[in-house]
Amino acid sequence: MTEKLPVDVHQAVKTIKNAILQSQYRAAKGVNREQLSLYFGIGRYISEHSRKGFWGTGAIDRISEQLQKELPGLRGFGVRQIKNMRSFYEEWHLMLGKSAAVATELPKFEEKSDFSSSSPDLERVDYTLLLEQNRQPMAADMLNEFLSISFTHHIEIISKSKDLQERLFYIHQSFVNRWDKYKLRDMLKSDLFHHQGNLPNNFSTTMQNTRNALQAIGMFKDEYLLDFINVEELGVRDQEDIDERVVENAIVHNVKNFIMTFGRDFAFVGNQYHLEKFGHDEYPDLLFYNRELAALVAVELKQGEFKPAYLGQLSAYIRILDTEVKKPFENPSIGIILCKEADKTFVEFLIQGYDNPMGVATYKSAEDVRKALPSEEDLRKAMDRES
Repeated sequence: MTEKLPVDVHQAVKTIKNAILQSQYRAAKGVNREQLSLYFGIGRYISEHSRKGFWGTGAIDRISEQLQKELPGLRGFGVRQIKNMRSFYEEWHLMLGKSAAVATELPKFEEKSDFSSSSPDLERVDYTLLLEQNRQPMAADMLNEFLSISFTHHIEIISKSKDLQERLFYIHQSFVNRWDKYKLRDMLKSDLFHHQGNLPNNFSTTMQNTRNALQAIGMFKDEYLLDFINVEELGVRDQEDIDERVVENAIVHNVKNFIMTFGRDFAFVGNQYHLEKFGHDEYPDLLFYNRELAALVAVELKQGEFKPAYLGQLSAYIRILDTEVKKPFENPSIGIILCKEADKTFVEFLIQGYDNPMGVATYKSAEDVRKALPSEEDLRKAMDRES
């Protein structure tokens, strides 16, 4: 004998099931757009009924279970997924409600959809004005980008970023770079939004092509998370014992991970790349080629704090690269110093005195991240204080 469910659960299941079936009919016309519209509408419905006390505890669990029974083989409507739909609606509804440029209520289609006519509680959402007033200059069509990335991408973004411009940034980057959910997670973890474009550099004054200069400024970050550099795996007893060559070898052995961290369109040319001029031999630590910039990129690794002499050394590498290695159709080479610590103001002041395009960034290893986290004992004490 089947358990008799409360009337409100039956009504909720009927409403959501009807929305799902009608949505499937339109799927061929725009799968992702239709899915986001469906999930937003369901999220609104779930939010309005679960948050205001209309449903009792465990209602979402029972709704999910009953949906699975009535639509065998249905995927994506587990308890967690339904709660994610609620979050999707609530997060965007709340965020847009705080924006003076956008109405507090998301606009709806003038013509009701097939399922909304029979299920008045669930209505499709018109995204035409959703982000219209909040587009970033870099996005040609933010609306299209919003509707083009998957629901999974949206959940990753809203769960790990709370600022509107930050969310739009990750939506744009996911769309343009075609990130899968794992790449997006890595970028969110490394806090790309707050580090990209903040690199101390002289690109605007040393690169003749303004477009290339802007690309370079937006491409390089001021800090990189190299969490694949593990002190224990390298066989080093202490963080202070790691020198530049150890870090270099770790990067070479994990060059794919490094390139994914560094940015798109990079190709690895070599490490300790041999340069020779007038009988003098020079060896930049790492040499890459970037297709988008059409330029060689020399990366010099430094374990300690930034020193002014590093700029002179890197400038010499770039000068030789441009005269001996660069092809006629390529743009001038770029140099990046990657060190553990740097005073940005000091670097910005010094770097303007050089004619070669250069920037200075810092990096953190897995050990640095672990040291920054509270210890198990500190966490236990904090929990004891709260209890």
